[in-house]
Amino acid sequence: MCAAWCRTCTEFETAFAALAAQRPQMRFVWIDIEDDSDLCGDLDIEDFPTLAVFRGSDPLHFGASLPLRDVVGRLLDELATRPADASAEWPDALRALAVALRTPAQHD
Repeated sequence: MCAAWCRTCTEFETAFAALAAQRPQMRFVWIDIEDDSDLCGDLDIEDFPTLAVFRGSDPLHFGASLPLRDVVGRLLDELATRPADASAEWPDALRALAVALRTPAQHD
């Protein structure tokens, strides 16, 4: 998740696209917290970029990340092999985002 006014997010967008191209088995969605506020709901986003990673409707990660392609790539690769933690306490708004993103939309 990002904001159009955030210089760091703007700089990260190219790396994000490269990560998506390198991992075609994963779905990447760039969400602007202002333009796509309907998707973000009541998520508390304090820093940018904020990454939300899901497996289906199960959150695996939610938090700010260094906007570096290699760092995010390692995180994604590690999460791809990690089982979902059913006992994890995730915000309801994050679970709602996971469900919303499972429905194909114009946010890709």
